[in-house]
Amino acid sequence: MSSSQSSSPALTTTPTTSREIRLAARPTGEPTPADFELVTTDIPEPAEGQILVRNTWMSVDPYMRGRMDDVPSYIPPFAIGAALEGGAVGEVVASRAEHVPVGATVSHFLGWREYAVLDAATATVIDTTLAPASAYLGPLGTTGLTAYAVFTRTAPVREGDVVFISAAAGAVGSVAGQLARELGASRVIGSAGGPAKTKKLLDTFGYDAAIDYRQGGIPEQLAQAAPDGIDVYLDSVGGDHLEAAIGAIRTGGRIALVGAISGYNTTTPAPGPSNLFRAATHEATLRGMLVSSHFDLFPEWIGKAAGLLADGTLRTEQTVVEGIEQAPDAFLGVLRGANTGKMLVRLAPATATAPAPALEAN
Repeated sequence: MSSSQSSSPALTTTPTTSREIRLAARPTGEPTPADFELVTTDIPEPAEGQILVRNTWMSVDPYMRGRMDDVPSYIPPFAIGAALEGGAVGEVVASRAEHVPVGATVSHFLGWREYAVLDAATATVIDTTLAPASAYLGPLGTTGLTAYAVFTRTAPVREGDVVFISAAAGAVGSVAGQLARELGASRVIGSAGGPAKTKKLLDTFGYDAAIDYRQGGIPEQLAQAAPDGIDVYLDSVGGDHLEAAIGAIRTGGRIALVGAISGYNTTTPAPGPSNLFRAATHEATLRGMLVSSHFDLFPEWIGKAAGLLADGTLRTEQTVVEGIEQAPDAFLGVLRGANTGKMLVRLAPATATAPAPALEAN
């Protein structure tokens, strides 16, 4: 397919404008709707080697809160007055790149907008015969990959291990608990907020025990669930959860530091665990984990996970919000724990009227 053949027809049938969410202000503490702005903007014509994608799904994730602050980090901060970024999937509606044809479904990193023009080299063509497109933002995306990289590299699960997972009903945790079992864990314990989520851990996601962090002390609940201690901990929360895990860690235990959502909205530095030296006396490891360092595992993980999804071994859920205008509310919701499984925004076509805002558990 030549460049001229792939671009002109599609461009004449696509809209000339797109809606996007921009960062209006840097939040102090918990973000508010006023920190976001919905803007209609012109869609530029793709240059050579670029594609135009109509986004159908976009992801909102806790790490995005850190990018709202203008501080040095492993990823650049969002710019005031510019569209936010994040994982998305969509359909190619115009192409000036031969290897990515019109009609292909791709994943990329220019979410928070209805249409995206991007270099084709930064997009990945996905196979929607393996799983629905939205799965490539959840179990087949970076959240699923996070769980896999943690338990095979950062804090490997060994046969017979007792595994503890925080934020266990979320996008990473709901996959991680099931994966720990597949890798040989003898007991898997999850922490979540509220009776509905803890029930979901036991009934749907295969956990052996569930801790409701809203109901009493975490160390006491963890001691009851794992009286002989834990071998592996996947930390997405930090704070009291990390301290409880260190308090329960066995000799030679492994802790993966994936996130610390309990402190993302704090205005002063959160205190570290008071029992950190216990990790030294138990020769435990605490190792940070960035999923971007493990993208080489993507083919391996998708190959495994697609089969597990297809035969029902891997059970997942999505919490879906409708329409680009509701993306800020979806993001604020994920920071408050409003989601079970992966929080996604389904983007309506530009010519359609978005349904009334709602959180829809699928």
